[in-house]
Amino acid sequence: MSEEKEKKKEKEDVEELKEVLSVVSKEIPSLIKGIVASVFSEETGRDMGKAAAAFYKELKEAGMPEETAVRMTENYVSVFTSLSEIMKRSVGKGKTESGEEIGEEISRKIREKLAEKRREKEEEEEDED
Repeated sequence: MSEEKEKKKEKEDVEELKEVLSVVSKEIPSLIKGIVASVFSEETGRDMGKAAAAFYKELKEAGMPEETAVRMTENYVSVFTSLSEIMKRSVGKGKTESGEEIGEEISRKIREKLAEKRREKEEEEEDED
């Protein structure tokens, strides 16, 4: 591949990367907000309560001792609350990082991958010679 074609391809890659990062930096924050809103909504809380009650009821109807049923239900609910805590921490980190900072990190990783692919391609071309 000629140097001119390679530079043109690289320029196209950079432009495409800019477009992708622009979309990513705008869309990811709203996506995170939407996920958080759905996890911490009143409706989700009601649904989690219903699920825990149904779980407990099934355990009791199956003959599980009270203490065991309560402990298992607590563990069941803790899965949801652990997930909530993980999301809260993730959102907390998101508040300190702007979409631009996230975009820059993604950009850096994409540049690394592109450079890696170019090196691999150059090595292949050298092996062919």
